[in-house]
Amino acid sequence: MDKNPLKLKLKRNEQTLGCWVTLAHPLIPEILAPAGFDWLCVDMEHSSIDLGDLLPLIISIEANGMVPLVRVGENNPNVIKRVMDAGAYGVIVPNVNTPEEAKAAVSAVKYPPAGTRGVGLYRAQGFGRKFEDYKKWLAKDSVVIVQIEHINAVNCVEEIFSVPGIDGFLIGPYDLSGSMGMPGALTHPKVEKAVARVMAAARKYKIPAGYHSVAADPRVARQRIKQGFRFLGFSLDSIFLGTAAVNAVAELKRGLKK
Repeated sequence: MDKNPLKLKLKRNEQTLGCWVTLAHPLIPEILAPAGFDWLCVDMEHSSIDLGDLLPLIISIEANGMVPLVRVGENNPNVIKRVMDAGAYGVIVPNVNTPEEAKAAVSAVKYPPAGTRGVGLYRAQGFGRKFEDYKKWLAKDSVVIVQIEHINAVNCVEEIFSVPGIDGFLIGPYDLSGSMGMPGALTHPKVEKAVARVMAAARKYKIPAGYHSVAADPRVARQRIKQGFRFLGFSLDSIFLGTAAVNAVAELKRGLKK
């Protein structure tokens, strides 16, 4: 298998931009590709996408020159195994609130002795023909991103970041603010203080920092980049579609009133 360019950029702490895929159609990655995203993440947590939809999306993302990641719906070793066997370059694991949960995520991705993932011979392994190549690739190039999206995770973030095998983290701002009793208050001082605490730990442990900037607003995303978030998720397919349509039609209607 080819080297994973995202893995290399994470190691170098280089800026990467990605987007969430929540619509289960293989044309979505093709439509998004000209934007220049480094990676796309298929969201199996907050969408109707299931394992049956996943394979064509991964193939489309890869074919259009981007790195395919999958956010699994839970820290479940069987789901993670099947996602990786389908050809994902890595996973984003939600609700990682303890170092034990971080270790479980890494273990679910890696083969023994580094992990406990069962061995199958599906697409990722070239249907058995490329198993040895995939085994080497998995050890060096697979990506494990843990989501820090609960105040409980913030309170033990240094212990989480001490777990070997983590390639980066992603702050989920909506769930983080919700866990603090103020869902959607993304810029509340208390929420920003929690974010700052995570960033301080990231610098200490040299863990690449990620954030999902959900709004389709580059000004908001740029502010997060200035904070040091190098693994930046910028909005999602449905929000881009809806925002563009609403803004364009509003502009059209304004023109009709003149």
